[in-house]
Amino acid sequence: MTKLPRVILKQGKERPLLKGHPWVFSGAVARVDGEAAPGDVGELYSKDGLFLGMGHANPVSQIFMRLLTSRKEEIGIDFFRNRISKASSFREGWFSKKTDAYRMINGEGDFLPGLIVDRYGDILVLQLLTAGMERIKGLLMDILVATFHPESIYERSDVATRKEEGLEENRGLLFGKEVPDLIQINEEDCRFYVNIPKGQKTGFFLDQRENRLGLRGVVEGKRVLDCFCYTGAFAVHAGRNGAREITSIDSSQEALEIAEENFNLNGLKGISRRFIRGDAFEVARDLDPGYDVIIVDPPPFARKKSHLPGAARGYKDINLQAFRLLREEGLLFTFSCSHHMSWDLFSKIIFSSAVDAGKRVQLLARRGHPVDHPVNICHPEGEYLKGLVCRVW
Repeated sequence: MTKLPRVILKQGKERPLLKGHPWVFSGAVARVDGEAAPGDVGELYSKDGLFLGMGHANPVSQIFMRLLTSRKEEIGIDFFRNRISKASSFREGWFSKKTDAYRMINGEGDFLPGLIVDRYGDILVLQLLTAGMERIKGLLMDILVATFHPESIYERSDVATRKEEGLEENRGLLFGKEVPDLIQINEEDCRFYVNIPKGQKTGFFLDQRENRLGLRGVVEGKRVLDCFCYTGAFAVHAGRNGAREITSIDSSQEALEIAEENFNLNGLKGISRRFIRGDAFEVARDLDPGYDVIIVDPPPFARKKSHLPGAARGYKDINLQAFRLLREEGLLFTFSCSHHMSWDLFSKIIFSSAVDAGKRVQLLARRGHPVDHPVNICHPEGEYLKGLVCRVW
């Protein structure tokens, strides 16, 4: 093997790594023996010389190293081919008869930090979040093309976190046929239009699939309100499961137009429905109470830890309005996708919203990631999606 740079930790800083955490923060590094450019593979050692693992180093990032393995081994095409194959084969067995759209590789959750691959039928969407994965883009492309024979591979590395790695945002076709603005996917018994080139995340909120299915059996004959609806995935599931009236709110006119197309695509033309363009906070204040089921699934309010106070106020405000609008025995499906929002804080905000709304509320369930978004149990930072199902008593 080629001699690799050695990252040496300060005394005692090896403890999280020994417990399986994959990140090394810059403040934990004592020195680097050898040259380590952004994206280089390096070896990690404790102050006392104990080998801890190998991973991608990046001296310009707050996260100095992201571990790929705890063993001394060749980090080349075979290594990544095996990791990708192991991640994808699990998904294929789980989802092949349920949906043709799912996350195939989920970064740290699949022990491939910085690498996201989503499948939309015959199209793969690639997202590279770190300098290490950016450096091996060509290698990753070779593996994906040879293994999965996709029709297209489209890159959606247009995320702000790349700046912290010293990278520019990238978006565009990498392989195969041009990707149209709208493609169709299947999710259980629903169909959806997805905009891969311009849509949010990689085009669709794949991480909410199982939570959308949670509407089964509870919306038949009900009035439903879907706040921050985007392209209407929750609302379509509600319609397909017998909701009698659906109100959808989003700030994007383009998203609402696709939402209406998704209703028509699923044969829901006859359902009473409204699509309201506007700020969900302001729109909700003007609505009259009487809803049976409300979904609150906003964008992340806390992209940085310093944003938490403002995020807490935002979650409190919108959930207070949701409780006000719910009738007796109504259900609230409420979510946070903010990495820095803890389960404890989110729960306290929701409980406080219920009290301030003057409602007696039962907690029915906690909801989180679907199985195609696994979380490394030694990396709690990977658990970003938090949801509560509440019932007004």
